[in-house]
Amino acid sequence: MLDKAYLIKRSQLIKRIRNFFDSQGLLEVQTSTLIDNPTTDVYIDSICATVNAEVGPKTIKYLHTSPELEMKKLLSEDCGDIYQICQAFRDNEHGKNNFNEFTMLEYYRVGFEIHDLMDDIANLLNSIGVNIKPEKISYSQAFNDYGDIDILKVDFEQLKNIASGLGLTNDFLFIEDLQMLLFTHLIEPKLKHIPVCFIYDYPKSQSALAKTNGDIALRFELYLNGIEIANGYDELQDPETYRQRFIKENNKRKLMDKKICSIDYDFLSKIQNIIPQCSGVAIGIDRLLSQIK
Repeated sequence: MLDKAYLIKRSQLIKRIRNFFDSQGLLEVQTSTLIDNPTTDVYIDSICATVNAEVGPKTIKYLHTSPELEMKKLLSEDCGDIYQICQAFRDNEHGKNNFNEFTMLEYYRVGFEIHDLMDDIANLLNSIGVNIKPEKISYSQAFNDYGDIDILKVDFEQLKNIASGLGLTNDFLFIEDLQMLLFTHLIEPKLKHIPVCFIYDYPKSQSALAKTNGDIALRFELYLNGIEIANGYDELQDPETYRQRFIKENNKRKLMDKKICSIDYDFLSKIQNIIPQCSGVAIGIDRLLSQIK
C-alpha cells in the first residue's frame, strides 16, 4: 500500500524533474496512450484493448509500452527538445522491479550525442539530490574487467561454452539473449557497489532502435546501486532504417513463436521529414524513486 510519505516523496521528485526541464526550455508534451499498433520489440509485449464493441465498429487498440514513436513524430516536425512523464503498460512482466504499469519519463535532446545526454542526466540527478559523480564504463570494458570476456569478439558458440562453464543455460536462438544473461550474472552484481554508473556502447546485436557504428550500438543504460534505471539511444533518423528494424524484430518474434506484430506504417509516413539528430532516454520513475533518499 502506498502511504502518504511515499506519495509526498514521489510528488516532490516529479516537481523537481519538471523544474529541471522547464529551466532548460524543454517542452513538456502529452501523446496518445491508446495507439493502433503494438510494439514489435521482441523483448516487450503490448497490452491489447478492445474498444467500441457495443457501439461499433469494434476496434483493437494497444496501450503504449512507451511514448517513443509518438514523440518522434513530434521531433520530425521540428518541435525541438521535448519531455513527457506518463504511465506505460507492458504485458508479461514479472519480477521485483518489473510491473505491468509504471511511470516513465522520456525525453529527447536535439543535437546531443549519447555522452552529451549522459552528462545531462547526471545534471538531472544532481537536481533531484543525487550528488555522486557517475562512472562511465563501456559494455566491453565491463566484460573485460568483471568477466575476462572479450564480448565484442567472442562468437555465439564460444559464448555458449562460457555460459555452460558457469553453470548457466545456453539454450538461446540469438547471441544477444546470451549476452544479456551473462551481463545479469557477471556484471550487474558488480554494479551494486557503484552508486551511479553508465554502461555504454552495447554490442550491435542489442541495437534495438539505436544507431550503430561498426560492432557497437550507440546506446547506454544507467544503473543506480546495480538497479537499471534508464535506457538511452543515439536515435535513428530515417523511416527506411526504422522499417528494417521493425521487420528484423518481427522475424525474431516468428522464430521465438511469439505474436507477429503489425508495423506502424503511420509512424513511418509521419517521419518522412526525417527525425533530426538527437539522443533520447527512457527513465523509470518508480525505480528512480526507490534508489534516492
